[in-house]
Amino acid sequence: MTTAKHYDTILAPVITEKGTRISEHNQVAFKVRSEATKPEIKAAVEAIFKVKVTGVNTLNQKGKLKRFKGRLGRRSDVKKAYVTLAEGQTIDVTTGI
Repeated sequence: MTTAKHYDTILAPVITEKGTRISEHNQVAFKVRSEATKPEIKAAVEAIFKVKVTGVNTLNQKGKLKRFKGRLGRRSDVKKAYVTLAEGQTIDVTTGI
């Protein structure tokens, strides 16, 4: 059963060159809540997309310092999850939920 908690765990898919390249290896990348654990991420992906997840790898990407019109700013820290799907399972992240 899909609950609101599952939708709060998964924030957005990561649609980049690397994100599309890993899809060849049955993986999908998502931005997730910074407090989310691997079991929570696995349960959320399985409930939302109705697929079988075999593994979850996470990383915390630190925000970079950037300048905008001469002023210093900082990007937000982001937690990403690389989810490995079972053979034959796919998720099309280009379509909406």
